[in-house]
Amino acid sequence: MRRLERWSGRWPEGSERLLDAGTVAAALDAQAERLGLRLQGRDPVTFMVLMNGGLYPAVELARRLDFPFRMDHVYATRYRDQTTGGTLDWVRWPTSVAGSVVLIDDIFDEGHTMNAVRERLLADGADEVITAVLALKEHDRGLDRDWVDDVALLVPDRYVFGCGMDWNGYWRQLDEIWALPEPGAAE
Repeated sequence: MRRLERWSGRWPEGSERLLDAGTVAAALDAQAERLGLRLQGRDPVTFMVLMNGGLYPAVELARRLDFPFRMDHVYATRYRDQTTGGTLDWVRWPTSVAGSVVLIDDIFDEGHTMNAVRERLLADGADEVITAVLALKEHDRGLDRDWVDDVALLVPDRYVFGCGMDWNGYWRQLDEIWALPEPGAAE
């Protein structure tokens, strides 16, 4: 990515592009179509953004839909700009929850954060919670994945960034998905 060369001091050396912007956009188009069909005739609908990573896919999905819905956000984190998760920290919770809630996040890795948010939304009054993620990481760690309702893309079991996902707090804004070098790749 030529436009990122000037930031080489903040760019993770040896990173590789996994999915280009066209592939990501096409996957978001298809995901928006599926969600639009699923939510047809429902009211109220709230897009609940799981911050910070869910912001990118939520905005991209919202731009592709042509029915009225509300947008709100929850901020619960295990990562705090790190590459490994810790205990769940509830930073911000919405004041009211009702109707159909589409919980949107950037990636489903092990699922602990999304599951905790989903359960709390249901306990707080959502009629249903539909989970939508941009990327599902391919591995068998963490929680079962059968409750994730809509996945746009699959990514390998590597540390990925871009399209809402960050590396040390940076590069969420990229319209492509990149991965850090595989362990031992530089040796």
